[in-house]
This record gives sequence, structure tokens and C-alpha cells, in this order.
Amino acid sequence: QVQLVESGGASVRAGESLRLSCEVSGSSSADGIGWYRQRAGQSRELIARYSILGDPIYVDFLRGRVAIFKDNTKNSVDLQNDKARLEDTAVYYCNRDSGRLYAWGQGTQVTVSS
Repeated sequence: QVQLVESGGASVRAGESLRLSCEVSGSSSADGIGWYRQRAGQSRELIARYSILGDPIYVDFLRGRVAIFKDNTKNSVDLQNDKARLEDTAVYYCNRDSGRLYAWGQGTQVTVSS
């Protein structure tokens, strides 16, 4: 059974950077894993993933500020945010970016303040 564990969430000030990590256990690789976020009162949305060719893909409002990194030696997928904004406050999750999803992990909270 695949388990997803997100970590790295923190309270940061706008403009600061942070890095989230997703550990994938019970699977031979972290292929097909993307990052989602859920802002208060909103639905969960996919924000970063890899294309079938291995190119990173981001939602428009995050492009240029975040980067996704996959480490197959650690079976993990990280999300780097280089310039946090107030609107990045959310709970961040990782999961498959298509098809049948795995059971959700607990997520990791990111809070950005001014």
C-alpha cells in the first residue's frame, strides 16, 4: 500500500522561501506524483507535476516562483517556493497527478504572513 508523507510546511513571511517534501513509500518510484494545495474554503487543486516527457508543469499563478524536484534515489518529490506570497497560505499535499489517486496524506501547512 502506497503511503504519502508531506513535510516542510512552516510559517514564513512574504518573500521568504521554503521547501516542501513528499516521501513515497510502498511504491518503487515517485513517478507520476505531483503537488496539490488546498486553500481555506476552496477545493484541492493540482499545482505542479511532471509531463509524460519529464518536463515540469505549473499552474499559471505559480509559474516562475515554484519548482518541482523528483529524487528517485529517495523516492521523494520536493516543491520549492522561492518567493512566498500571502495567497500561498494553504495545506499542501502530494498524490498521483492522474488516474486513480492514492490515499491522501495529512498534508503540510504553509502560512505566509506580511
